[in-house]
Amino acid sequence: MKTRAVLPALVGWCVPGLGHIVQRKYARGAAFFVCISGMTALGLLMHGRIFPFQTENPLTILAFFADGGNLLVFGLARLVGFGQGILERATFEYGTAFLAGAGLLNYLVALDAFDIAAGKKP
Repeated sequence: MKTRAVLPALVGWCVPGLGHIVQRKYARGAAFFVCISGMTALGLLMHGRIFPFQTENPLTILAFFADGGNLLVFGLARLVGFGQGILERATFEYGTAFLAGAGLLNYLVALDAFDIAAGKKP
């Protein structure tokens, strides 16, 4: 594993698309940032829930790892307290799915930034 490839993956995990922008892939990084940030914003506007780590239910552990894909948003949600979700809203499930989908997509984008930096992909 190339150590210089780890930095773009880590910054890409924190902020979607930043790992590509660091490598001068501006259009790709901007597209990833707009798409993933848009999904996250829509999930929060639909009152979706960002799951904390809970051991009572195995599915909440999986949701925790999915939401952890957006590291900066996840950390801010834990620190400030937004993303608690409002179960009574009709859009709650859709918002939660958007947040989880954005987190999982950001994992893939960070791995893509790693592959580009490691020379495995142009």
